[in-house]
Amino acid sequence: MKARIKVTLKTGVLDPQGKAIKNALGALGFEGVEDVRQGKFIEVELDQSDPEAAKTEVDRMCRDLLANMVIEDYDFEIEAA
Repeated sequence: MKARIKVTLKTGVLDPQGKAIKNALGALGFEGVEDVRQGKFIEVELDQSDPEAAKTEVDRMCRDLLANMVIEDYDFEIEAA
């Protein structure tokens, strides 16, 4: 199974990297970009056949390591291989 995990900053958390990307896009001539928020995308291959067990395991991975629960939110999907 494969887990696709998206980690993003919580609403209200300042995003200096997103601001730098927005400024760089403007400098490159891209007009109309109102805001940029950056995040992380992580794919994890699992040796798991039970979708519910995989969800539980990935949720724990996110809470324990992949996301900073103070400033980040996460979402994931599990896909059969």
